[in-house]
Amino acid sequence: MKDGVCWIILSVTVYYCMKKFPSIKKNSEYRVVYNSGRSYAYGVLVMYCADNGLDHNRLGISVSKRVGNSVIRHTFCRKIREIFRLNNKYTVQGKDIIVVARSRAGEVPYEKLNRYYIKLLGEHGLISGSPDRDSGIYK
Repeated sequence: MKDGVCWIILSVTVYYCMKKFPSIKKNSEYRVVYNSGRSYAYGVLVMYCADNGLDHNRLGISVSKRVGNSVIRHTFCRKIREIFRLNNKYTVQGKDIIVVARSRAGEVPYEKLNRYYIKLLGEHGLISGSPDRDSGIYK
């Protein structure tokens, strides 16, 4: 395993293993962020943020059935995960971030979600570094 990527060679076939996505999984971890963190809302997103004591950020996503059917909810989750991944290098590290979708979130395009996410990062004071024009921070 090198740089968090592993290659498994079985006979002639090569399998590629992706890195684990840094996510909040347990209900108790969500409760800690909800109870001790701060929250800001903008557009169709609500963001909770709290320190996690680690050297990296973790993301939690909460989407209720009011947003839409499972396809819409999972599409929303994939968009938020990608926004988190692209903007994470310009974000202060060591935080647990929970993004909660409001009822109209399923209808919002990716570019608007990205702007809402960055605005909420700014509200929490989590933007650091000097991003370039190719990153998600300016889009």
